[in-house]
Amino acid sequence: MRYGQLIVLREVDTPLGSPWARPLAGRFDQLVVQSEVLAGNPLRDPVTRPLYVYSSPGVAAGTATAVSSVYLLQAFGGQLDSWLARKLYESTLVERLDAMFCGGELPDAVVVFVDAWTSLGGSQYLNSTATGNYLDYICDEVVPFIDTRHPTAQAATRRAVCGHSSGGYGALVLPMLRPDRFRALVAFAPDTLFEACYMADFPRVVRALRDHYDGSYERLLADFRSADRFDWGRWAAAVSVYAMAAAYSPDPDRPGAVLLPFDTASGKVIGAVWERWLEHDPVRMAPRYAGALRGLRHIHLAAGRADEFMLDVGTCAFAQELTRLGVAHTLELFDGGHDGLSGRYAPAIGELLKRLDDLGN
Repeated sequence: MRYGQLIVLREVDTPLGSPWARPLAGRFDQLVVQSEVLAGNPLRDPVTRPLYVYSSPGVAAGTATAVSSVYLLQAFGGQLDSWLARKLYESTLVERLDAMFCGGELPDAVVVFVDAWTSLGGSQYLNSTATGNYLDYICDEVVPFIDTRHPTAQAATRRAVCGHSSGGYGALVLPMLRPDRFRALVAFAPDTLFEACYMADFPRVVRALRDHYDGSYERLLADFRSADRFDWGRWAAAVSVYAMAAAYSPDPDRPGAVLLPFDTASGKVIGAVWERWLEHDPVRMAPRYAGALRGLRHIHLAAGRADEFMLDVGTCAFAQELTRLGVAHTLELFDGGHDGLSGRYAPAIGELLKRLDDLGN
């Protein structure tokens, strides 16, 4: 080719293919839905939401009926499109799921990717006067929506929930609070044993407020909301703690406001508010919901031994409580930390679906 020679780039009508868009044997739909339950939420977050659905090959072909469904919950701070992120030389989760189903050893199923994001980073999948009714959104809007559009078994015994971190918290509490919707779960490093996973952030928030905002949480939140990039060192602990307070201790007298479980000047724990948090701790919830837990068909718990947020400790504490209550479960501790779990989802979902299919027949 000589310098200056005209080169013509052509658009072609062919699939892009690997490594950018690997073809699927199943089908992946990126839907947009509008919620009535979230209308008027105190954060004024959008009621129009993304909803992703992966259908296995048999479902996509229209040959599978009465299939199980698994609902995936995102971690705190994640938006739904983060599930589609590709790490270097790795398949995406959707591609991993598709390859697993193509192996021919799994029953057909539907996998639903649920959005419960808030402008504070997340909802913990609970109803709250400070964020909105995300528990109801999932159980009373998303589940019926999926069941009317897909060939699901439409029974709680064939419906499961799976998640990591805050998503793992949702995976633990949704089947406890709504066993009429979910009867199986997989939880990776779930938020549990709150004194281990949350309390260490309280003094960090005190420092951030003291050193940068003259002790004002309002100024910190205003700074965070107006910024075009997230400053992890300055805001991560404070925003996370505030979001947890919005989920666990909303102010009953001021819709949209929260009660913090510690004094922001000294860091001293405020006992009455902290007790409200502990009411939402899965370790403390388990005895109150022992009947629901005993009715679950599959409970798998997993965490990295070096989890930076001590969620391995919390996961073991929850497993110990299940053992005390006589609730069947499996526990896996693996080498590693809080992140880097992309390769663990698909195998865990595969084992879950086998269990649901075996018990369903």
